[in-house]
Formats: sequence, structure tokens, C-alpha cells
Amino acid sequence: MRPLPLVLALAATASALHFYLDSNEERCFVEELPSDTIVEGHYRALEWDEKSQAYKTNPELGIQVDVEEMHTGHSVVKTRGPSESKFTFTSIDAGDHSICLSTNYTAGLFQSNTHIRLYLDVVVGAARHDPEHDRSHVNELATKLRDLNSKLEDIRREQRYQREREASFRDLSEATNSRAVWYSVAQIVIVIAVCTWQLRHLRRFFEDRKMR
Repeated sequence: MRPLPLVLALAATASALHFYLDSNEERCFVEELPSDTIVEGHYRALEWDEKSQAYKTNPELGIQVDVEEMHTGHSVVKTRGPSESKFTFTSIDAGDHSICLSTNYTAGLFQSNTHIRLYLDVVVGAARHDPEHDRSHVNELATKLRDLNSKLEDIRREQRYQREREASFRDLSEATNSRAVWYSVAQIVIVIAVCTWQLRHLRRFFEDRKMR
């Protein structure tokens, strides 16, 4: 095993590379990953063909993928696929993860002189979606929404009550002002009547005095 460091940035980053390995050889990469992060790897393996002196696809070629949490030794992925495929896993805890790839045939044994060119593209995605967490979050949002609707309804009722009080106060004020105006008019009429009666009384009084 010959480990190679490959440090990836956080969410939604990718790292593409290619390397060579021999039959029954394992090549490992160390990935430092945050917790709750989806990692997807795409690989394509080509085998050296002596006749054509070129790397070609071999349908009998298989790729073994092993992913392990280095600090706990927990195996995250252990799968065997064709010469071109992908693997996906979710990092549970933050820390270094070893991604190891080795070659074997789906039938028969490797020959000692087999050489492989392996292309690897690793994509570190966004944080995973937990259905239970999503449902809990939705329920929490629904509860908050119901509380907000209830508070909004209370505010609307308070506003209606204030408008009704303002309308009642306005009607009372208009009625009071109307009575005050009529009372003032009545006072003026009474004052005018009293003044008229006093003037007539004084005029008669002076007329009687002249006649005497």
C-alpha cells in the first residue's frame, strides 16, 4: 500500500487525477472530510495491451473500493465494481478517511505483468439530508407558522376592536359636539329673547314715566 495525501476543500469541491498501478496492487488516498458530508467518486480503469501497445478497456477487469475512517477503523465502503463505475458514501464523523482502490479480474487471476491506468474523480458534496431531521424541521416550521398565524389573528382582532372603539368614540364625539352646538344656539336664542324682552320692558317703563 502506498498512501497519497489528497486534501479536499469543503462543500461542493472536486479532485480529478489519474495514476498507474500493477496487478494486485492497492493505492490509497487520505481524505480529510467534515462530518455529514456526501462524497462521490467516479473511476475508470484501462489495462495495458501489449499487442496494440496502448491502454484499453477490459470487460474482465474489476475494481475493488475500500473506504475506512482512519481514527476509528470503521469500514464505510467495501465494494467491487467493473472497470468504470462510481461509489458514494457519507462521512459520519469529521476526520481523515482512506480511499483505497485495487484491481482484480471478474474471472481468473491477474497476470504479474498487468499494468493499469486508473482515472479517479472525487467530488465532495454538500451536507447530507436526514429525512428524520427534515421532517422534524418541517414540523418545527409548521408549529412556528401556526403560532405566527395565531398571533396575526390576535393582532387582527385587536385592530378590529380598536377600530370599533375609535368609531364609537368618533360617534360619541360627533354627538357631543352636535349637542354642544345646539346648546350654544339655544343659549344665544335665549339671550336674544331676554334682551328683547328687557328692551321692551325698559321702553314701556320710560314711556310711563314720561306720561306722568
